[in-house]
Amino acid sequence: MIENFQQPLPHGITLSCRAAGEPGRPVLLFLHGFPEAAFVWDELLEHFARPEHGGYRCVAPNLRGFERSSAPAEVSAYRARPLLQDLEALALAVTADSPTPGQLAALIAHDWGGALAWGLGAARPALMRRLVIINAPHPATFQRELAHSPAQQAASAYMNFLARPDAATLLTENDFARLWPFFTHMAADSAPAAWLDEATRERYRSVWRQGLAGPCAYYAASPLRPPTTNDPGAAAVQLPRERVVVTVPTLVIWGLGDTALPAALLDGLDTYVDDLRIERVPGATHWIVHEKPNHVASLLSAFLAPS
Repeated sequence: MIENFQQPLPHGITLSCRAAGEPGRPVLLFLHGFPEAAFVWDELLEHFARPEHGGYRCVAPNLRGFERSSAPAEVSAYRARPLLQDLEALALAVTADSPTPGQLAALIAHDWGGALAWGLGAARPALMRRLVIINAPHPATFQRELAHSPAQQAASAYMNFLARPDAATLLTENDFARLWPFFTHMAADSAPAAWLDEATRERYRSVWRQGLAGPCAYYAASPLRPPTTNDPGAAAVQLPRERVVVTVPTLVIWGLGDTALPAALLDGLDTYVDDLRIERVPGATHWIVHEKPNHVASLLSAFLAPS
């Protein structure tokens, strides 16, 4: 059974969370991306809370700006530093009564959640025993491809739209007509992997109606976006190697049909991650968590199993 709670953090932010499993157990923390919310993890929360699948305490926050979590108005509030501050404080709070206070059994993340998880894994490796990234590029390979790959620049052109000051208003128009293609352009509503039924659409609407300014601010605050004639974007970004190297054992799950994040982003990843496993999944897209939840659960179980 999924429970909901509001988690206040010491620095004045509150995150709306969903959870399953008994308190006091090892903790799995799940981070969603754009344009989603914590509810997308429900099936995996319940799966890994069961004793036969580890009996974990599973927690999925709505990130800052999403759903009923705190949503500061300033774009600067969505830069990496404050977002990582949220996640570090949340990890400390939800593991306080676990067998390893201050350390997650694993951090599992997709899309924007994955971008933050890469950053937390590099900056605070002691917070987690394992890291799982699902279709979310490492900042160094993303910067490389955004700066130099015309294919990635074209695939990520939507980022510059979402960074516009009027993006949130435009996204709400005509029953969120500009948002549904994020899913449907990767066959979310067509066979054989259709998952976006009307009930699921309504779950998204209920989240989006609570505000899209915060979610769009992630794009406005990030320098990692395609260059334009007026903005060098990622071409002007330099990432010191010591800030992006990850020493935590890491599993990357990648749906190879992701048209927004092509598999070239995996090239050279092993130069930044000391202990890396990559699972390339054909027949899946960016939305692999919806398309192949059982396969994702199986990959996670194998990775989480004691060595």
